[in-house]
Amino acid sequence: MPAKDEPVVIKKYANRRLYNTGTSTYVTLEDLAGMVKRGEEFTVQDAKSGEDITHPVLTQIIFELENKDGQNMLPIPFLRQLIAFYGDQMQMVVPSFLEQSMIAFAKEQERFREQMKSAMGKGPMDMMQMATPMKALEDQTRRNIELFQNAMRMFTPFPNGGVTAASPEPARKESEKSDELSELKQQIAAMQRKIDSMN
Repeated sequence: MPAKDEPVVIKKYANRRLYNTGTSTYVTLEDLAGMVKRGEEFTVQDAKSGEDITHPVLTQIIFELENKDGQNMLPIPFLRQLIAFYGDQMQMVVPSFLEQSMIAFAKEQERFREQMKSAMGKGPMDMMQMATPMKALEDQTRRNIELFQNAMRMFTPFPNGGVTAASPEPARKESEKSDELSELKQQIAAMQRKIDSMN
């Protein structure tokens, strides 16, 4: 048994079976999804090599959930944008941006739940109350985009170019950076328009 505050170790065997060392039972991906929802910490290790394979297993759980009817949470434009970031210079920023966004959303989720619960099952006029949680969600999304934009500024340490006339090569690189930043700003603006259209 793991110590009280230590994550449970799940061992994955060559036959793809998952073994919960905390309960000494075999478990499924669905069981692991339940553990996540209950806030139970765990790591998944390859039973033979001991390698930490938590990330691919969690990704597999999301894949399984997304393939269940009526469970799609990841919109196609988001998936396309996410795929586009792989191999891009922005790839290193995206994980922390997504993590901070989800942390902020998780902090607000109880308030959203209560507001939506009170608005559900009422008449059309009462449904106007739904605008309040949606507005809060939109505001949070805007703050997240601002956070993302601030993170982008870290990658342009010389806002005025920081280049003298005697250094044409850095000037060309700054110009390329400027073009990339401009393209990124356009993508962020497109994301903002999509968010606005959702409302």
